[in-house]
Amino acid sequence: MVVTVAATGPDTAETLHSTTFASRYVRDQLPRYRMPENSIPKEAAYQIISDELMLDGNPRLNLASFVTTWMEPECGKLIMDSVNKNYVDMDEYPVTTELQNRCVNMIAHLFNAPIGEDETAIGVSTVGSSEAIMLAGLAFKRKWANKMKEQGKPCDKPNIVTGANVQVCWEKFARYFEVELKEVKLTEGYYVMDPKKAVEMVDENTICVAAILGSTLTGEYEDVKLLNDLLVEKNKETGWNVPIHVDAASGGFIAPFLQPELEWDFRLPLVKSINVSGHKYGLVYPGVGWVIWRSKDDLPEELIFHINYLGADQPTFTLNFSKGASQIIAQYYQLIRLGFEGYKHIMENCKLNAAVLKEGIDATGRFDVLSKADGVPLVAIRLKDSTNFSVFDISENLRRFGWIVPAYTMPADAEHVAVLRIVIREDFNRSLAQRLLADINKIIGELDAHAVHAIKLSTAAAGGDGASKSAVDAATEAFKDLAGKKKAGVC
Repeated sequence: MVVTVAATGPDTAETLHSTTFASRYVRDQLPRYRMPENSIPKEAAYQIISDELMLDGNPRLNLASFVTTWMEPECGKLIMDSVNKNYVDMDEYPVTTELQNRCVNMIAHLFNAPIGEDETAIGVSTVGSSEAIMLAGLAFKRKWANKMKEQGKPCDKPNIVTGANVQVCWEKFARYFEVELKEVKLTEGYYVMDPKKAVEMVDENTICVAAILGSTLTGEYEDVKLLNDLLVEKNKETGWNVPIHVDAASGGFIAPFLQPELEWDFRLPLVKSINVSGHKYGLVYPGVGWVIWRSKDDLPEELIFHINYLGADQPTFTLNFSKGASQIIAQYYQLIRLGFEGYKHIMENCKLNAAVLKEGIDATGRFDVLSKADGVPLVAIRLKDSTNFSVFDISENLRRFGWIVPAYTMPADAEHVAVLRIVIREDFNRSLAQRLLADINKIIGELDAHAVHAIKLSTAAAGGDGASKSAVDAATEAFKDLAGKKKAGVC
């Protein structure tokens, strides 16, 4: 649908607004990377963009992402009603600010922060967990630097100890804010940070140890309790006071409902801050995150800005200034709409659907399951035999059926392990699980048949078993080399 010009006389022209699809009336293509000279009707602009967006993947079938892809219509209406609100205008939108503060306090209590019923929790909404981690890291760096200055020691070489399985936002923090990232390498069969090795890497310049509650690779929870106990002992021996930050981006809205007895949060004395993604299992559309501090003492006052931008004092600790208020409002909706009971039921359903999918994958006899029953509801699998095809082949073929399932290799020192990961969200139901299993089985059958056909062709061309084996071996080695070089990002 575009504007067309029809001549109505020797020297006149009339602009016609079409109301049908663009393909019928296209005369000149719109420029892709420069603003067009002329306006077009709103219907035409909408249809052109809508048509192009059809080529995107279907969010409901995107099993690569932890991010929420479905919300109730009532919450969607609240989002649209508030999409024009800038959260930073706290004095102009005091109710929105109050809703954020309520969310911070609800999440702090969920994480067992040591605050009374009438006390205010210390925390802030962020743009996803990436900003939350940046803020937490800055607080740790400043507290460590202040302590080192008081002791007359240099503070130019801070470091953070993490596992090699951390999300890329930790690498960004380290690079952007000049902090050395000391990574505990992984080993085959153990794809999370080893607390003992982590504590061995701690030194006087360590600003914190970052533990993950829900690894993006396998969904597994790291042992924060053991890390805390070992670090308490090391701090006693050395006189240091190295704290812990918990990256609970994925697991923070799961563990409290499914494993309330698991000690990973502020019940552990060295846990000083926790981040969580509201747009993951907090069940809100992207992108909202949260960072909560144990107490006011854990957030240096000099990092908080007090501005008088639009009529009142506004304390703020963010990397971003302007941001939409709608996701904060949506988070409050989910917390009061679902309550503890509702979140618990949803997480139980996700866990059950993950178990059903795992059972069906086990039944194929072709995969080893690397994910654990307790953790983020996902299924991470590797092929038992990747001689004839790889998990990358399965991932690419699943695209034919609309499924988006990532394939990737593990970080150091387990790079030789290639994995498929299927994330189970609230909107992934039992029938979708059965459909996915049917498609995986169909793809495996096709790849098996293709491999047999290739072997027959190579045998016929070589004219003998010896030559055939040589050709197959060469093809296998070429495939392994390709698979070793091919990596995919993990959400």
